[in-house]
Amino acid sequence: MQISARNVMKGRVKSINTGAVNTEVVIEVGGGTEIVSIVTKTSAEELGLTEGSEVYAVVKASNVMIAIDH
Repeated sequence: MQISARNVMKGRVKSINTGAVNTEVVIEVGGGTEIVSIVTKTSAEELGLTEGSEVYAVVKASNVMIAIDH
């Protein structure tokens, strides 16, 4: 796989919650960190996602928000 995105994290699917249209996929990327992705149900099926599958979380965003507590 070759991709232009700079933020790629390898992980394992922790859980999958399939809805009528979309599927929520929780990915463990190490150190107790989890990333949650919402993909179409069709995409999840085509990728053959199951709990324990090795996957890559690819983050490609033009904006990153920063917040602080006062």
